[in-house]
Amino acid sequence: MYNKLVYVLFALFLTTNSYSQENFAPVKLKSIAGKEVSFSDIVATSKDTIVVVSFWATWCIPCIAELDNISDEYKERQKIKPFKFIGIAIDDSRTAQRVKSFVKGKGWQFDVYQDINSELKRALNVTDVPHVLIIKNNKIVYRHTGYIAGEEDNLFDKIKSL
Repeated sequence: MYNKLVYVLFALFLTTNSYSQENFAPVKLKSIAGKEVSFSDIVATSKDTIVVVSFWATWCIPCIAELDNISDEYKERQKIKPFKFIGIAIDDSRTAQRVKSFVKGKGWQFDVYQDINSELKRALNVTDVPHVLIIKNNKIVYRHTGYIAGEEDNLFDKIKSL
């Protein structure tokens, strides 16, 4: 009886602490064009397409290096395995006005949204940037924090394997 109880509690622990998430918080984000959208809608409308979410900031040097390198290969990698890539800028109200011109200057080809009040960041338990999530079928299947040059290859390999 005791072993069964331990097994049930362990299974419950794994279920509640996994990356899976059935319903994402309807946190409102702002596109760099100024349109307000719900993160849960972005994920839901992607259906079975993989969604890669990168949390970043204009002041984060590793974030910018990662997004530049991803952007350089984005179109070619899309041909191999289609996926949706979005950047979530976590710049606060002091630096948020820089995001739009920064993104335009970089020429990034993916969608960028702003999480000015860090609501999505908190909801997804993101503590540091850069922070990348891969979402498939409305579940977080991969999570990575930090960036070292070349890690985008690992990210693309993970996408290809899903």
